[in-house]
Amino acid sequence: MKITFPHLGNTYLASKALFDGLGIDSVIPPPSNKKALEIGSLYSPEEICLPFKIMIGNYIQSIEKGADTVIITGSCGPCRFGEYCELQINILKKLGYDLDFIVIDAPTKNGIGKKEFLNRINKISSASTKKNSEKIKALKYSYNVITLIDKIEAKAHYLAGYELNKGECKILLNKCKLDSAKSTSPQEMINILKYYKNKLDKVPINKDKNPLKIAIIGEIYTILEPFSNLYIEDKLMDYGVSSSRHLTPSWWVKDAALKPLKLNSLDLRIASKKYLPFYIGGHGRECIGEVMLAKKYGFDGAIQIFPMGCMPEIVTKSILPSISKNEDFPVMSLIVDEMTGEAGYITRIEAFLDMLERRKNKNVLYGCRRRFS
Repeated sequence: MKITFPHLGNTYLASKALFDGLGIDSVIPPPSNKKALEIGSLYSPEEICLPFKIMIGNYIQSIEKGADTVIITGSCGPCRFGEYCELQINILKKLGYDLDFIVIDAPTKNGIGKKEFLNRINKISSASTKKNSEKIKALKYSYNVITLIDKIEAKAHYLAGYELNKGECKILLNKCKLDSAKSTSPQEMINILKYYKNKLDKVPINKDKNPLKIAIIGEIYTILEPFSNLYIEDKLMDYGVSSSRHLTPSWWVKDAALKPLKLNSLDLRIASKKYLPFYIGGHGRECIGEVMLAKKYGFDGAIQIFPMGCMPEIVTKSILPSISKNEDFPVMSLIVDEMTGEAGYITRIEAFLDMLERRKNKNVLYGCRRRFS
């Protein structure tokens, strides 16, 4: 067994730590890139969404490196992500690739059930020669890795608006990911992450700065996978903007674990209740909750990103203008597919930031006038 998996933000680091700890041979696909998208677009249905196409490219690039098994998470909700695995298996079979897909889905009554869930987990576990105690340790290491890298990334994105030496946070974050990917054991990766976390804590900042603060919201794949959103968080760091993203891989793990108890994402569910009290699939309800929390915590605006044709996000996009008007909170929606041009994309982002800057300065000036009048 030689395992691979599609890229999704920082999950490749946690996956590497897990399989290194289990002693299972694995292949990390090349970072999602134009070539992967070209491959995926060539073999995927034309009307299917962007994440699907990039994933197909990830698989084929990994197959060329010897991968024979794909691990992917599943979904039984109304989002078409639940059909990904079956469609992808059929496409790859037609191309002559004989791959084994292991779909890790929630063991719900309407889903695969506990027995089938354990069978799929055992299929991975049985490929490891490690003792059970070592397997549990590898799983803990993997969780620690994803928690650490998510915290590091979140802090770097936020501090970018306050740093004294422009670009320092971005450089540290990129070095952290590169060095972590080169590690040879889970413990080494954790040590690397802790090293960069400490370095980030010591980045000189100007606490008197008042940068724009942007919340990144939308469909989970396109906000987590940098290539799919044209590296929007990197661009915001270059502009000296502080950004925050509620949905992360570590958040997803906690959310999935608490979902059977109905204790998942209580803050988002409560925050979204006024405008979207129902579950509509994907992370539509979370998107609305994130906007409301961003307003509550003093952010200047939000940018929604989702792939063309994403039903849950199309629903939320239709609700966001009402929230923006009623709550006096600017929101911009960006829809991405393989035809998205970077020049127009950047122009829209810059125009949105200019508008927020003018709005912020106007509010500050208005506040000063009231104070001294």
